Amino acid sequence: MTRSEERRDPRRPVSVWRSQDLVDGRPAQALTMILRTVGCRWNRCTMCGYAGEGAPASADDLIIQFESAMEKCSPEVTVVKIYTSGSFLDSEEMPAGARIEILRRLENAGIEKLIIETRPEYVNPDAVEECLSHLQTEFAMGLESANDLIREHLIRKGFLFQDFVRASEMVHGQGGGVKAYLLLKPPFLTEGQAMRDAISSARAARPYADIISLNLCNVQRNTVVERMWEKGEYRPPWLWSALEVLKSSPGPIICDPVGAGTRRGPHNCGQCDAALAEAIRKHDLTQDARPFDDLHCQCKEAWQKLMELEEQSFGTPLC
Repeated sequence: MTRSEERRDPRRPVSVWRSQDLVDGRPAQALTMILRTVGCRWNRCTMCGYAGEGAPASADDLIIQFESAMEKCSPEVTVVKIYTSGSFLDSEEMPAGARIEILRRLENAGIEKLIIETRPEYVNPDAVEECLSHLQTEFAMGLESANDLIREHLIRKGFLFQDFVRASEMVHGQGGGVKAYLLLKPPFLTEGQAMRDAISSARAARPYADIISLNLCNVQRNTVVERMWEKGEYRPPWLWSALEVLKSSPGPIICDPVGAGTRRGPHNCGQCDAALAEAIRKHDLTQDARPFDDLHCQCKEAWQKLMELEEQSFGTPLC
């Protein structure tokens, strides 16, 4: 089997890892698995390159992937997060037979909580009940922005804020939990515009989400964002911006600074990236933003000046 074929093996999950996460207001041991499916049916978002990880996995293949991932489980794990780079509730991506079998096995394993991702159009009473009948479930949805103009035209997400509200109210009405993913710095926004949109989106989503997860945009391959980045038309968000969003948004709000300090990931000057990323990870478990005020670096002035200049550039991002 070639390396390329191995990466696309429908019997192997994309990735599996253990972590300590904030769950229901307290730290908990979690097992995260990314199952390799055919991929997101929508597959049009400007920043998402996860389609490149997909493979035509059958229901049996997905069960084998799940079994492989669960080998890393242990008695102290109380939370399992299943991601598919798409929608766990989409039967074309996750066949109903595989989904039901996975839910049954998690229940039998004594897992206390399941977190899955889905687009709002797949949230319906039957799908929600199917999950909740086995174990407590949190339904995570990629809202990205509460601004319909930004979500539709800059991110190309394909649904409205009201669709997210409808799905969230349905989940809550049946006793489930909701997580809202927000995106910091979609393409075509300046740093300041992106930061303000993330803060206003967190406030708008707060009544409908039990927890908000701030995703810092990174440059994924074969995306609109990558093409812009290669031309010098896009810069991933500054970590200083992430701190401001976390400090100014209603909690609980979490953030995993994936790729922090790299050219394709959120970064500052290179000297302070590791310290800020570690502070963000600690904030996830404590929800205490006060330590952010003690972080200092000369590049903070450059970040502030950049936003001042961008305000005078008629909306043109200064990378």
